[in-house]
Amino acid sequence: MRLGQITCPSGHLVVADGGYLGAWSGERSPAEIDPVLLEIDDPRLAKEISGAVDFAITGPDAEAAAAAYDRQAGVSLYDIPMSHVQDLPAQFAEFCQDQGFDARAEPQPERVPHRERVRRSISRGDGGFFVFGVPVVTVGGLPTDRLLPVEATKHDYGEHGVRLKDITVRISEEPVTRSEFLGRVGVDWARLSFADADALGSWRHLRPVDGKADVAFWGRDEQEAAEGHGASALPGGVHGWENLGLAEAIERYETVEAWLAANDKLVKLDFRPHSHHWRVMRDVRAAETGSGEIEVGGARIVFAMTDWGDGFYPTYADYAGDQLVAVRTVLGGHV
Repeated sequence: MRLGQITCPSGHLVVADGGYLGAWSGERSPAEIDPVLLEIDDPRLAKEISGAVDFAITGPDAEAAAAAYDRQAGVSLYDIPMSHVQDLPAQFAEFCQDQGFDARAEPQPERVPHRERVRRSISRGDGGFFVFGVPVVTVGGLPTDRLLPVEATKHDYGEHGVRLKDITVRISEEPVTRSEFLGRVGVDWARLSFADADALGSWRHLRPVDGKADVAFWGRDEQEAAEGHGASALPGGVHGWENLGLAEAIERYETVEAWLAANDKLVKLDFRPHSHHWRVMRDVRAAETGSGEIEVGGARIVFAMTDWGDGFYPTYADYAGDQLVAVRTVLGGHV
């Protein structure tokens, strides 16, 4: 089943939870990311993230010690929360002493941008890294000059019904002779994105690209809310308003929100800025395949629902000899 097509001008592919792309820093420091984009409204937790530090594992036994410590891929420990920063060097030193390694965990003066993490990961062959605790997968060597189909296969899982078995970025039709495990993609929004690493630097997750937004609501008291506020029926079986200026959209949202609280009414209220995320998810929700495409930063990106919800999905690079022929994320049975 064809889900869409991507382009990968940089040759570096990132497979990640599409709902978390607001956390992507591109070439900027991750310290610049607003915790709101991570769906965090707890001030304590926001402070933990804003004050996070990256560590490098160094010393003669750095590689072996990092592998044995087994917290993150490679010799970096990214996004260590503020409350753990002071204790980590001593904890790692104790681990190394017990295991007989000559290595240290050294705090870095600057955070490592996510685009640079991709470069390091691919250069080392680590298969991926963490973005604020969520694992993403990376792989290099993709063709830079043509469209690459994104395909899915389905399987009958008995009591679970017919669902997606895997999603594959197809590079060649050559028969696979070996597969290399890259890592597990952490998914908390039930959707996967397949994107060029450079293009993600232009991603706008919440900020509207046209200055407009929609407001939608649905639920038990939906009809009463619609009649009381002059809302219209929208696609997808909801009510609300489309193509509002940002200020007006915020005002409408807050008005309905206040009415709900004051009258003990029950509806689900959703603010939908015309961002890249909103645009592609609009197509995903409307498509029978549960997938959609969007052009961002000079590349075509594909989003697809997992069909299984959230989980940690193993991803592989498939080869014919030394030739990369596919990047495959396995969904069935891995939630």
